[in-house]
Amino acid sequence: MDYIMTTEGLTKIYGSKTAAKDINIHIREGEIYGLIGRNGAGKTTIMRMLSGLSTPTKGTFSLFGDKGDKAKKHLKKVGVLIENPGLYPKMSARENINIKCVGMGYKKKGYVDELLELVGLENVGKKASGSFSLGMRQRLGIALALVGDPKMIILDEPINGLDPQGIVEIRETLAKLRDEKKITVMISSHILEELSKLADSYGIIHEGEIIDEFTSEELFERCSQYVTIKTADNNSAVGILQKNGFEKSVIDKDGNIRISDKLDDTIMMNELLVKNNIGVKEIFINNMSLEDYYLSVTGGKHNG
Repeated sequence: MDYIMTTEGLTKIYGSKTAAKDINIHIREGEIYGLIGRNGAGKTTIMRMLSGLSTPTKGTFSLFGDKGDKAKKHLKKVGVLIENPGLYPKMSARENINIKCVGMGYKKKGYVDELLELVGLENVGKKASGSFSLGMRQRLGIALALVGDPKMIILDEPINGLDPQGIVEIRETLAKLRDEKKITVMISSHILEELSKLADSYGIIHEGEIIDEFTSEELFERCSQYVTIKTADNNSAVGILQKNGFEKSVIDKDGNIRISDKLDDTIMMNELLVKNNIGVKEIFINNMSLEDYYLSVTGGKHNG
């Protein structure tokens, strides 16, 4: 598997506080990688280290196959938007991008127009960026991160605070960058429902540590449909179900019966239990969302 970026034991300590500990992540080329975690979990700390804005206390990362100091030389190929985009509020989107192009010595003809169109800001004209909506400012921030044609961009909470329309616009922009421009995207967010519609791989960070990493395919397997049954005697009910062909019947962490196979046979499940004098209180099919899975592995309330 081709990884564009990996980390090994990446750690950041501020005084007596460990903000990120032994971080090991693996980002595939051409994918959108979602970094999930509560506010204060360490997402921004990790992104600052990976973008060269902060020096790790220990550990290292590799970029484009090179490690250590050699990897740092590739950081110019990584675009960054961490926290709020730095805009000149009295200038237009075009003027803001032009300034960065001049600073980076980028003089390609028609380049600014390409970036404006890429992020959906081609029709804003001379409107001052200070009067943009939050979503428009975020898209302009992404355009600025794209100056220099990076192979990868790192975006810290780009949909935080956006209204539903703004979230859709950012989601469509990022999908376009991945699918049309083949740009790898690392994005952090605590809006899990939206991230689940976009990301190809995920890393869950909790209290400064990566506690799980998985692809969207693996997430689907973990969060696929299942049957929940509540009875007067769940332990006896599981034994009966297992003996009668429902082998993937278990007691979940809430004490309910969870069955992950033969989901179309709920009538048979119910009849089987009733015939064995097990009173059925509830039986229903449900799905585990990304947020449900996040809560199951972090063991606590998601507080954004």
